Amino acid sequence: QVQLVESGGGLVQPGGSLRLSCAASGIIFSINVMAWYRQAPGKQRELVAAITSGGSTNYADAVKGRFTISRDNAKNTVYLQMNSLKPEDTAVYYCNLVTVAHTTWGQGTQVTVSS
Repeated sequence: QVQLVESGGGLVQPGGSLRLSCAASGIIFSINVMAWYRQAPGKQRELVAAITSGGSTNYADAVKGRFTISRDNAKNTVYLQMNSLKPEDTAVYYCNLVTVAHTTWGQGTQVTVSS
């Protein structure tokens, strides 16, 4: 069974930065995609950024140039560096892992951008 544990959320002022981490444990296929999604109150969950096990990345237009996704395959960990945060980035951020065998979600971590 695969588990994802997220950390790094919190309250930050507009223009500030946060770094989210997501550690995966269990039996994980080496070929996979790890991603961050977010869900704001009253809105649908949306993709923020994704990264393949080979290092290819994809970003939502709303975060391009501000957020950076990276991963450490040896640690089965994915990171999301968030800079120049805006109030509209406020949401619960979820980690996601997809392989040929399973799709797993983390429990979510709250990010609040407010002065």
